[in-house]
Amino acid sequence: MTPTTAVYLDNAATTRLDPEVLDAMLPLMTEQFGNPSSIHSHGRTVRTAIEKARKTVASLLNTSPAEIFFTSGGTEADNTAIRSSIESYGLTHAITSPLEHHAVLHTLQHLEKQGLIQLSLVNIDAKGHLDVDHLENLLRTHRSTGPARSLVSLMHGNNEIGNLLNLQQVGELCRRYDAIFHSDTVQTMGHFRHDLQQLPVDFIVGAGHKFHGPKGVGFLYVNADRVKIHPFLYGGAQERNMRGGTENVYGIIGLAKALEIAYRDMDAHKKHITSLKRRMIDRLREKMPDVRFNGDSGDVENSLYTVLNVSLPASDLSDMLLFSLDIARISASGGSACSSRSNVGSHVLAALPTVDPERGYVRFSFGKYNTAEEIDYAVDTLVGLYEKELVK
Repeated sequence: MTPTTAVYLDNAATTRLDPEVLDAMLPLMTEQFGNPSSIHSHGRTVRTAIEKARKTVASLLNTSPAEIFFTSGGTEADNTAIRSSIESYGLTHAITSPLEHHAVLHTLQHLEKQGLIQLSLVNIDAKGHLDVDHLENLLRTHRSTGPARSLVSLMHGNNEIGNLLNLQQVGELCRRYDAIFHSDTVQTMGHFRHDLQQLPVDFIVGAGHKFHGPKGVGFLYVNADRVKIHPFLYGGAQERNMRGGTENVYGIIGLAKALEIAYRDMDAHKKHITSLKRRMIDRLREKMPDVRFNGDSGDVENSLYTVLNVSLPASDLSDMLLFSLDIARISASGGSACSSRSNVGSHVLAALPTVDPERGYVRFSFGKYNTAEEIDYAVDTLVGLYEKELVK
């Protein structure tokens, strides 16, 4: 069955705006247009809306509104946590992995090139699992040379291969060695529950467009009991002197509403999306015996349930795979969407020793608006493309 509209299976890159979110944003675009920094009634009305949104986000994450700071998105939030903690505490050592999003990896690599930090990479195995023993060894070795603390930045859910990090385990390890722990939680925010009274983390982040909110807005959680950082952006007293610049008001209201909906409907959405992912895995295995799945993405119960990274048989089709899917009106990704317009391949897949560069790779990522019919169409299209290639 061919869908009547294009099939969107790139939800890890961005998601469709929920109509409830748009309804919440519209008054801030038209009627409540005051500058939230103004002291008159128009400004106070908007300031109240922002603070209500902050309380909503904080309540969902079980933390204080004073620990939530709104940003332009996940990249700015990651940069703020990394750069500001390094500057504020004079840190000279950071630990990350080769699988991190470029918002983290490129930032730390740049700081290393400037001579500001020594950067250590945690070892990974063939499926992209982090070696926690190696992480502890890095922390122990650095701690033994002096009193300086380390910054650890490791993502919760990998946006390409779906691997999940045990935040509790890593956080407790960081506490043992007095390290500052930042986790890029962009892919799991709104899809997993985060209880910040229980999680031993110092920074986590969110981006509205990953959970059916608006683009161009995100937030940073700062554990006020453990870290005090300088602003990343200067130029105003906004965000309690932590981020200069007029707030993206309707974006903030939309983000809070989207996160509220995500928590409200999380169990139902997880059940629906998991069933779609399992359906695609089963049908691909049935129709393409040589199909493989990168990282943990093929393990439905123990991976980021929104992501499936498919490894396809080697063929001349590989280089044009995404283009061919696009012609069939199927939107998917070959890796991280943030670098999809470059000619550089996925750094995540390149870091996995079992990945065969001759095979084709496509990341399908699912959302609450996808249907079983769309999954079947995507699988049938993919199989059809390879069958045509084989009979040439």
